[in-house]
Amino acid sequence: MRNIHIIIVVLIIALCASCNNTDKKTMNSGILNDSIDNEETLDSTIYGKCVDAAMSSIIIEDEAGDTITFMLETSDKSAEIHGGILVGDKMAIISENVEGENFAKLVINTTSLLGKWTSIAKNFDIEEAGIVHSHVKAESNPYTTWKIHNGQLILNKDTFSIRLLGPDSLLIENKEGIFDYKRQK
Repeated sequence: MRNIHIIIVVLIIALCASCNNTDKKTMNSGILNDSIDNEETLDSTIYGKCVDAAMSSIIIEDEAGDTITFMLETSDKSAEIHGGILVGDKMAIISENVEGENFAKLVINTTSLLGKWTSIAKNFDIEEAGIVHSHVKAESNPYTTWKIHNGQLILNKDTFSIRLLGPDSLLIENKEGIFDYKRQK
């Protein structure tokens, strides 16, 4: 009887430990996490150039030269698309397997992210190769680098969720708030 009590106690401790680890993983991968150590977390994003697109699918050529087809909608969900889908543009895609098919949960057109963005406090250019040029001389923490990592926009070490990327608007969010930028020509 004593052995059964010991086994039950060990199982309860193991269960509590696994729940505790799950909570930490959830907190660290949260959408609004502002300080992800990007070098230590694996990037689940698939990068490539759009080679064909239709109403319900997109085909990209990934960095290895392979073509991958992603469904943009299933019977019960649709992909979240930022920046539109244009053949020839660079894409960053977060996907999952749905009924044996690649489903694009999130599509970010990184080509449409490039350009000059301005707000009340910031004025910067997002350029190819992860470069950002700030145009506000008095800014204390100007952005100098960018990348997409796990479907999030990282400017320097600040991590943002993209809420909207349109022809003239960029809306990003982190734990500090929502930031609205307009495209300058």
